[in-house]
Amino acid sequence: MTADRVALDVDRLRAALIGPYARVDVVASTGSTNADLRAAAQAGGADRTVLFAEEQTAGQGRRARNWVSPPYTGLYVSVLLRPAVPAHRIPWITLLAGIALARTARGLGVDAVLKWPNDLLANGSKCAGVLAEADGAIVLGMGLNVAALPDDVPPGAGGLPATSLEQQGATTTDRTEIAVELLKHLADLDNTWRENQGDPIASGLHAEYRQHCSTLGLRVRIELPGDRELVGTAVEIDTDGQLVVRADDGSRHSVHAGDVVHLRSAAG
Repeated sequence: MTADRVALDVDRLRAALIGPYARVDVVASTGSTNADLRAAAQAGGADRTVLFAEEQTAGQGRRARNWVSPPYTGLYVSVLLRPAVPAHRIPWITLLAGIALARTARGLGVDAVLKWPNDLLANGSKCAGVLAEADGAIVLGMGLNVAALPDDVPPGAGGLPATSLEQQGATTTDRTEIAVELLKHLADLDNTWRENQGDPIASGLHAEYRQHCSTLGLRVRIELPGDRELVGTAVEIDTDGQLVVRADDGSRHSVHAGDVVHLRSAAG
């Protein structure tokens, strides 16, 4: 189905999302929705404040990597969150967002999986990414490619080619409809996670994340700061959201997402 290059319908968004969310706004263009909501957080912005941009001119992913955000083709959204959960559970925010993205894509008929920690892949290409930043409050940014991408969009980190829901055969490319579904999934997951004090086991997040995660069972090569490298088999996601890798000597290592420069398949 061909995507229409039409603006997000802010009235539809607010009608569907105010209640689960405190505030929903759409701007035509901004440098970064995450940066805007970090400023809003410092000014006392409410829990579950949402900001969409039709275009980002300085969007970023993990480790300050650029996120290409062509106008009217994707969803570029940030959510301000103030969860009252133990601090050591906060890293699950990004995995929770990954689950919301996977649910959304699969609901549109796209066979999507998660590359740990939170890249959404379809047929080996990257369709979405997540960036969470903590400074008192949490600002959760998500970028989801909806319409077919221009030919000049460069590969992402690790050489992953970019793709979109449209290119993967999504049943609709109505960005407003997709935005509503994504944020409803996010709210449902966040509610359950908070009700269980951030516990990934009791909330069911751990089990569902494992179902979506294509990294488990793969032989991987992880590049770490300081030119260090870990090669082995990804065997588990621990309760802190870290990837557990069994090295060739049988030792097990838990890797935090913030420490990973690149994660690649080491098959063969």
